[in-house]
Amino acid sequence: MPAPIKHISSIQNAEVRQLQHWNQKSRDRRKSGRFVLEGLRELTLALEGGYRAERFYFCPEILGEDALYALPGAEQVPLTSLSPEVYRHLAYRGKTEGVLAVMHTKTHGLDDLVFRREAPLILVAEAPEKPGNIGALLRTADAAALDAVIIADPKGDVYNPNVIRSSVGCLFTVPVAVATSEAVLEFLAARGIQVLAACLGGSTRYDLADYRTPTAIAVGTEATGLTEKWRTAARTAVEIPMSGVIDSMNVSVSAAILVFEALRQRGFDQGSHL
Repeated sequence: MPAPIKHISSIQNAEVRQLQHWNQKSRDRRKSGRFVLEGLRELTLALEGGYRAERFYFCPEILGEDALYALPGAEQVPLTSLSPEVYRHLAYRGKTEGVLAVMHTKTHGLDDLVFRREAPLILVAEAPEKPGNIGALLRTADAAALDAVIIADPKGDVYNPNVIRSSVGCLFTVPVAVATSEAVLEFLAARGIQVLAACLGGSTRYDLADYRTPTAIAVGTEATGLTEKWRTAARTAVEIPMSGVIDSMNVSVSAAILVFEALRQRGFDQGSHL
C-alpha cells in the first residue's frame, strides 16, 4: 500500500530550498550525489536507464498520481504533492508536465563504459562550455546509438538542468563518461581506439577518413577547437569543407556530420545498431 502523500504549499519550506540548491548549484549536486529532474519523459528515460529516484514531487492540478505510479519502480518511491505556486517556483521549464524528482547521480567513470559494438564508435567532446551544446551532442549520440560520449576536461557537470533539457533526456540513454584529457587518451590508446580529430585545416577531408575501425571522433570548442594534446594524439585530423564566409559551424552540427559519415561507412541501416 502506498505511503501517505506529503503536501508542500509554501515556497519557504526547507525542502523547497534544498531542491533549488540542487537545481542551481553544481557543487551541491556533486557533494550530495543528487540532482533534480523535471518532466515525465525525462523521468521515464532515467528510470529505464537504471537511475534511482529518491522522491517524486508533483502538482496534482497538472498531473495525477496514477501517472507516477505507472512509472517503472515508482511504487517504491515516496510522493510529495506541491501547490501550483510552489511547483511554478521550482519548475525550470516554461512548459512542463507537473512532475519533479530527486534522483541519484551515477559515477560516469571511464571504466564504467561497456561498448555495444565490436568496433566501438565514440564521441569525445573536449572542454565543452555550453550546456546546450552538450545536450545537442547527446541527442546526436542517441540518434546514432553511439557506444559512448566522453567529456574530457569538463567545465561543468552533466546534471546541469540545461544539459538535461537540451538533451531531451538523452543523457539517460547514452553511456557517458567524464575524465581528464590525459586519462581519456590513455583509455583510448589502451584499447586500440583511433582518434579522429575535427580540426580547421585538417589534413584529410572528413569523408575520406576511415571510420570503420574502433574510432573516437574528437571535437573541441567553437572558439578555439581542440587543444594541441588532442591534435598530436590523433591518427588523422579531419576537416569539413565549407564554402561560406565564416569558417566554423556549431560543434554539435560538425559532430553529427562526422558521426553519420562513420555510420555510412559502416553500412548503417536505419533502425539497426551496428
